[in-house]
Amino acid sequence: MTVDKETFEEQIINDMREHGGVISSGPMAGTRLLALTTTGARTGERRRALVFFSKDGADYVIAGTASGATRDPAWLHNLKAHPTPSVDVDGRQFEASATIAEGAERDRLWQQHLEVQPQLAAHAKQAGRSIPMVRLTPR
Repeated sequence: MTVDKETFEEQIINDMREHGGVISSGPMAGTRLLALTTTGARTGERRRALVFFSKDGADYVIAGTASGATRDPAWLHNLKAHPTPSVDVDGRQFEASATIAEGAERDRLWQQHLEVQPQLAAHAKQAGRSIPMVRLTPR
């Protein structure tokens, strides 16, 4: 039996909520993810993505790796149009203000992110582009 993407995401999010933000079983057991819900830039529809994250003070930081694709992820385009996503992480749910980091701040956040998520370095190499870094500040 195959499970559609939306059902799979719901299962992951429910599992994370039940286990303090950590996936408890399956091939991703022990992984901490952030559920990001954006508003579609063109459609206005709510879109969800599960992403790796790191912290910078009280803010959450995500990287637009798109799993190594040559193009930025759709959620980044959505955040540029509507920089107020909903976030579900570490058993918390909140609205955030999204800021795309630039220059030295982007570089610092990327290096800091790799300390927590070293596997993402391969995504950047595969993508052949500078990976956008986004700061999510709880509102």
